[in-house]
Amino acid sequence: MEIDLDLLNRFERGLTPWDLEASAVPARLLGYGEISAIFEIEGLPGLALKRLPLFIDRGRAEAYAADFDEYCALLTRAGLCLPAARAVVAEPVPGRPVSLYIAQERQPADRLGQALIHTLPRSEITGLIRAVAREIDRVWRFNRDQAPEIEVAIDGQISNWVLTPGGQLLYLDTSTPLFRQNGRERLDPELLLLAAPGFIRWLLRRLFVDDVMNRYYDPRQVYSDLAANLIKEQRPELVPLAVAAINDGREVEPLTVESVQKYYRHDRLIWTVFLTLRRLDRWLATRVSRRRYEFILPGKIKR
Repeated sequence: MEIDLDLLNRFERGLTPWDLEASAVPARLLGYGEISAIFEIEGLPGLALKRLPLFIDRGRAEAYAADFDEYCALLTRAGLCLPAARAVVAEPVPGRPVSLYIAQERQPADRLGQALIHTLPRSEITGLIRAVAREIDRVWRFNRDQAPEIEVAIDGQISNWVLTPGGQLLYLDTSTPLFRQNGRERLDPELLLLAAPGFIRWLLRRLFVDDVMNRYYDPRQVYSDLAANLIKEQRPELVPLAVAAINDGREVEPLTVESVQKYYRHDRLIWTVFLTLRRLDRWLATRVSRRRYEFILPGKIKR
């Protein structure tokens, strides 16, 4: 994948994280995950980007980029199809953390999973959920075959998939390289905590980090997340359909509508608290301390 590095570096130097569209190089928000926003930059057509301003030096950013490449390779070995993507370390700007950009081939908005569950007939939505669950199954088979040397995690919610016009499912959420080697997590969880306000990191470290990271290695929790994501995407009436599709033929403790709803309430609490604290941190930084806030936060999220 070719990327205009001079343009990307100019964007980093002139970025206004709290007002993306006011940046020196024009940019536009496309969407958001729970930690990082997804945006496009004028001059880089066809690319969706995430910015991770998490690193104290270039060496650590490059190590993360190497883990990203390895994670994508592992998912591909497991049998998943991924869009073209590349991790790029921006030229450091004095006085700021080093930023790493994940650039991914942009996908048609109407083919994303969260769009398809609003446009497809009910029978095709069932087929989509079954197909996503089968793709997730590939990861668990891969982990069994590679144990104990390698274990790969996956965030399988419906919004992390795109169905191409040719009927191929692509997995999108590769920017957090979650995998273990001989039982040891390759990603330093402290990096994720850097996206949280400093005054609350001790609590998040104690209450949330293990819960959030470990869930993506647990088949039942990953399938629960797939079904629960339908609630977040404003289609709660599809949960019974998803539960039936996911339970069919899988050797995990069966999901129930009630267990999915409970999972969703817990998940919503975690991410609502996290985002609320980040917004407070941004307000304190920009309005009280008059200092730069590095993260691009989403607007109001419907849950």
